[in-house]
Amino acid sequence: MEKTKQGVSPTVPRHVAIIMDGNNRWAKKRLLPGVAGHKAGVDAVRAVIEVCAEAKVEVLTLFAFSSENWQRPAEEVGALMELFFSALRREAKRLNDNNISLRIIGDRSRFHPELQAAMREAEALTAGANRFILQIAANYGGQWDIAQAAQRLAREVQAGHLRPEDITPELLQTCLATGDLPLPDLCIRTGGERRISNFLLWQLAYAELYFSDLFWPDFKHEAMRNALADFASRQRRFGKTSEQVEAGARA
Repeated sequence: MEKTKQGVSPTVPRHVAIIMDGNNRWAKKRLLPGVAGHKAGVDAVRAVIEVCAEAKVEVLTLFAFSSENWQRPAEEVGALMELFFSALRREAKRLNDNNISLRIIGDRSRFHPELQAAMREAEALTAGANRFILQIAANYGGQWDIAQAAQRLAREVQAGHLRPEDITPELLQTCLATGDLPLPDLCIRTGGERRISNFLLWQLAYAELYFSDLFWPDFKHEAMRNALADFASRQRRFGKTSEQVEAGARA
């Protein structure tokens, strides 16, 4: 079987992105408060990390909290912030022990200073890990990401370091929050919804989309392996014909 330059089968996605949906509905179905679903979802996060690491996926990006989630009831937002804070403190050492690097993308300015400090500490603790990258999108939105990249380039033009005609899709991509990482090959959404909800809008241009009816707390090892198997069965054409892709694979 053909190998990529990283030595991993091309049927394995280098970068998996997941919209973890259905926590509240999972809890409601069990007559529990919404935060109980988010707490139960932590076990699904661990399971998915284990499967991706075993499969030699290089990057896993999880959509933990969108820029639109601030509109939720204040009690739920507060509980989510507490859960995020405790999870960072609890899981950072475990990630580092397993050689997993943690990165957090999104606009951190709205988070409490104590939570911002916990983010920096968790990232610093795991900075030397190189087996796998776990990327958490928190107060993240795809439109925000493209806008901040455009602002960054506009400042370069204003300073005279760049001409407007020098701005290419490739250059803009390097200014995104994920600019130094491979683009997602596979995007999974749980909970039965069929949309990407302002997640990695630029980056998902050619990603394979996989939708699961399982609520996030129920998306464990087998479900993740099924998603990877589905990805492996697809032909990725990137605008080419099937015949061109097949001829390239034989070359």
